[in-house]
Amino acid sequence: MTEAESNALTRPQRRLLRRIFNGRVNPIVADGRPFLTYKEASRYLEGLTPEARDAAYAELKAKAPQFPAT
Repeated sequence: MTEAESNALTRPQRRLLRRIFNGRVNPIVADGRPFLTYKEASRYLEGLTPEARDAAYAELKAKAPQFPAT
């Protein structure tokens, strides 16, 4: 596995981040940094170590609005 592959987000993580940031007008703060777009959040998460990425992803997920089950 290459370093780029190990730093990549999983498909479910990417999908949830896209849902969270779709049409967002107020940023979500994680690790003390505000994120308004999917690209900002994904670039930041991909630059972290796996442990830090999981923690920051969980923080973003917790602060996002809850989506109804379909």
